[in-house]
Amino acid sequence: MKKILILSGILLLVCVSAFGATMGERNALASAKQYLSVMSFSYSGLMEQLEQFDEYSHAEAEYAVKNCGADWNEQAARKVTEYLKVMPMSRKGMIEQLTQFDGFTREQAVYGVDQSYK
Repeated sequence: MKKILILSGILLLVCVSAFGATMGERNALASAKQYLSVMSFSYSGLMEQLEQFDEYSHAEAEYAVKNCGADWNEQAARKVTEYLKVMPMSRKGMIEQLTQFDGFTREQAVYGVDQSYK
Protein backbone atom coordinates (compact mmCIF):
# COMPACT_ATOMS: atom_id res chain seq x y z
CA MET A 1 0.00 0.00 0.00
CA LYS A 2 2.79 2.40 0.87
CA LYS A 3 4.49 1.85 -2.53
CA ILE A 4 1.26 2.59 -4.36
CA LEU A 5 0.81 5.87 -2.50
CA ILE A 6 4.38 6.91 -3.21
CA LEU A 7 4.07 6.03 -6.90
CA SER A 8 0.75 7.87 -7.11
CA GLY A 9 2.37 10.93 -5.59
CA ILE A 10 5.23 10.80 -8.07
CA LEU A 11 2.83 10.36 -10.99
CA LEU A 12 0.73 13.28 -9.75
CA LEU A 13 3.85 15.45 -9.47
CA VAL A 14 4.88 14.58 -13.04
CA CYS A 15 1.38 15.35 -14.35
CA VAL A 16 1.17 18.64 -12.48
CA SER A 17 4.55 19.80 -13.77
CA ALA A 18 3.63 18.86 -17.36
CA PHE A 19 0.32 20.70 -17.17
CA GLY A 20 1.80 23.55 -15.15
CA ALA A 21 3.59 25.00 -18.17
CA THR A 22 2.25 28.27 -19.47
CA MET A 23 1.06 28.66 -23.06
CA GLY A 24 4.24 30.61 -23.82
CA GLU A 25 6.42 27.83 -22.38
CA ARG A 26 4.55 25.18 -24.37
CA ASN A 27 4.87 27.24 -27.56
CA ALA A 28 8.57 27.84 -26.95
CA LEU A 29 9.05 24.12 -26.38
CA ALA A 30 7.28 23.32 -29.63
CA SER A 31 9.50 25.86 -31.43
CA ALA A 32 12.65 24.40 -29.86
CA LYS A 33 11.72 20.88 -30.94
CA GLN A 34 10.93 22.09 -34.44
CA TYR A 35 14.29 23.86 -34.73
CA LEU A 36 16.14 20.79 -33.47
CA SER A 37 14.39 18.61 -36.04
CA VAL A 38 15.96 20.56 -38.92
CA MET A 39 19.31 21.81 -37.59
CA SER A 40 21.60 21.53 -34.62
CA PHE A 41 22.03 24.03 -31.81
CA SER A 42 24.00 24.38 -28.61
CA TYR A 43 22.11 25.14 -25.42
CA SER A 44 23.07 28.82 -25.63
CA GLY A 45 22.45 28.94 -29.39
CA LEU A 46 18.92 27.62 -28.99
CA MET A 47 18.31 30.06 -26.12
CA GLU A 48 19.46 32.91 -28.36
CA GLN A 49 17.27 31.74 -31.24
CA LEU A 50 14.18 31.55 -29.06
CA GLU A 51 14.78 34.82 -27.21
CA GLN A 52 16.22 37.13 -29.83
CA PHE A 53 14.64 35.92 -33.04
CA ASP A 54 11.36 34.34 -31.87
CA GLU A 55 10.93 36.85 -29.05
CA TYR A 56 10.06 34.38 -26.31
CA SER A 57 10.79 35.60 -22.80
CA HIS A 58 13.92 34.35 -21.06
CA ALA A 59 11.80 32.13 -18.78
CA GLU A 60 9.89 30.64 -21.74
CA ALA A 61 13.09 29.97 -23.70
CA GLU A 62 14.80 28.47 -20.66
CA TYR A 63 11.83 26.18 -20.03
CA ALA A 64 11.92 25.04 -23.66
CA VAL A 65 15.66 24.43 -23.81
CA LYS A 66 15.68 22.54 -20.52
CA ASN A 67 12.74 20.37 -21.54
CA CYS A 68 13.35 19.74 -25.25
CA GLY A 69 15.25 16.51 -24.60
CA ALA A 70 18.32 17.52 -26.60
CA ASP A 71 21.59 15.67 -26.15
CA TRP A 72 24.06 18.55 -26.49
CA ASN A 73 26.94 16.22 -27.37
CA GLU A 74 24.90 14.82 -30.25
CA GLN A 75 23.92 18.33 -31.28
CA ALA A 76 27.63 19.19 -31.51
CA ALA A 77 28.27 16.10 -33.63
CA ARG A 78 25.41 17.04 -35.95
CA LYS A 79 26.76 20.60 -36.23
CA VAL A 80 30.16 19.23 -37.29
CA THR A 81 28.44 17.21 -40.02
CA GLU A 82 26.53 20.30 -41.16
CA TYR A 83 29.75 22.32 -41.43
CA LEU A 84 31.69 19.60 -43.21
CA LYS A 85 29.03 19.41 -45.92
CA VAL A 86 29.79 22.98 -46.97
CA MET A 87 33.42 23.65 -45.97
CA PRO A 88 36.52 21.71 -44.99
CA MET A 89 38.00 22.63 -41.64
CA SER A 90 40.83 21.36 -39.47
CA ARG A 91 40.00 19.56 -36.24
CA LYS A 92 41.35 22.50 -34.23
CA GLY A 93 39.46 25.00 -36.39
CA MET A 94 36.22 23.06 -35.97
CA ILE A 95 36.55 22.97 -32.19
CA GLU A 96 37.19 26.71 -32.23
CA GLN A 97 34.15 27.29 -34.46
CA LEU A 98 31.88 25.24 -32.22
CA THR A 99 33.03 26.88 -28.99
CA GLN A 100 33.52 30.49 -30.05
CA PHE A 101 30.69 30.94 -32.53
CA ASP A 102 28.14 28.21 -31.86
CA GLY A 103 28.15 28.23 -28.06
CA PHE A 104 29.10 24.61 -27.38
CA THR A 105 31.26 23.82 -24.39
CA ARG A 106 34.78 22.58 -25.14
CA GLU A 107 33.79 19.07 -24.03
CA GLN A 108 30.76 19.06 -26.35
CA ALA A 109 32.85 20.39 -29.24
CA VAL A 110 35.55 17.76 -28.74
CA TYR A 111 32.90 15.05 -28.60
CA GLY A 112 31.31 16.32 -31.80
CA VAL A 113 34.61 16.56 -33.63
CA ASP A 114 35.72 13.14 -32.43
CA GLN A 115 32.64 11.62 -34.07
CA SER A 116 33.71 12.86 -37.54
CA TYR A 117 37.49 13.20 -37.35
CA LYS A 118 38.34 9.57 -36.57
